[in-house]
Amino acid sequence: MHTYSRLREFADSWMLLALTIVFICVILWAFRPGSRKTHDAVASAIFRNDTRPAGDAAETEQL
Repeated sequence: MHTYSRLREFADSWMLLALTIVFICVILWAFRPGSRKTHDAVASAIFRNDTRPAGDAAETEQL
C-alpha cells in the first residue's frame, strides 16, 4: 500500500505538471506562426491528383 501512495502522490503532482506542459507545448507547436501553409497542404492532400471520378473496384484492379 505504501508504493501505491507514493505513485499516487507522484501522479497527482509532478506527472500532472509534466503532462500539462506537454499539452501546452503541443498546442503552441500546432498554432505556431508559419504553420498554416503546412496545415493547408495536409488538409488538401486527399484531393491531390483528383482529375477524374473514382471507378469501380473491378475497373481499378488490373493485373
